[in-house]
Amino acid sequence: MGEKSRPAMDSSQTLRFAIPKGSLQEPTIELLAKAGYEIYVSSRGLRPGSNDPELDLYLIRAQEIGRYLGQGFIDCGITGYDWAYENGVDLVDLAELPYSRATTRPTRWVLVVPENSPIQKPEDLEGKRIATEGVGITERYLKERGIKAEVEFSWGATEVKVPDLVDAIVDVTETGSSIKANRLRIVDTLLTSFPHFYASPQAAADPWKREKMDRIALLLKAALGARGKVGLKMNLPKDRLAELLDKLPSLRRPTISNLSEEGWVAVETVIDEIVVRDIIPDLKRLGAEGIIEYPLNKLVP
Repeated sequence: MGEKSRPAMDSSQTLRFAIPKGSLQEPTIELLAKAGYEIYVSSRGLRPGSNDPELDLYLIRAQEIGRYLGQGFIDCGITGYDWAYENGVDLVDLAELPYSRATTRPTRWVLVVPENSPIQKPEDLEGKRIATEGVGITERYLKERGIKAEVEFSWGATEVKVPDLVDAIVDVTETGSSIKANRLRIVDTLLTSFPHFYASPQAAADPWKREKMDRIALLLKAALGARGKVGLKMNLPKDRLAELLDKLPSLRRPTISNLSEEGWVAVETVIDEIVVRDIIPDLKRLGAEGIIEYPLNKLVP
């Protein structure tokens, strides 16, 4: 779908919002859609449109978003905690957003060596060479432990550099499968990270922008809160209600209302989607009728 037209906007009533370009792009756009913000990106465009005219959107590499926020060029954005930490900038953390590019696990920055390396613990790095994209993360880690080692920036494909070019690498992983496939071994974890919704200090001090960002943060957290959960409603004989309440795992006590037909109640609740396949036969045995499962986009505590 092509980019929507971008009408002229009053900058005082516009929020400059950065979306991470790259592996987090699609998961982030999907999350924003569940939160109610449809994002329209063309195949070559770096300035997406949206269904909210108050958003001025940018597609920026996650590694750079923290720096642009710190410099005040953009008002808010979604990027990993790791990249905010790497850039060492002063940001306002509006929300942690526990999602990732491939799984629901956090991203981990790990110290990696070949399987047969003599390096067994971080202190064995003394005087060694390390390649990484996260230079700041690695240098802070070494400094905290009093270890002196040479850290060089790597543009990517870091795994191929050990052992011929460097003694160790610090790389990012979610599952560790790539590390094992390359016959490497994790020595230590330096940092774990989920994406966060950050604001620049200047934007956070602006009343209109802060309120707008707080609303977005609420909806993003609500969209994540609904992940893996569904709504379930049914009609049930009233005399079987106590048995149902014993069996029904729910987020809260279910909503119960009397039906026009004497002796029947309507029950509605929220449960984990994975539970539904096991519980519906039990509900039928209790006499439940008209069982409806429906998806949730948002769940506000």
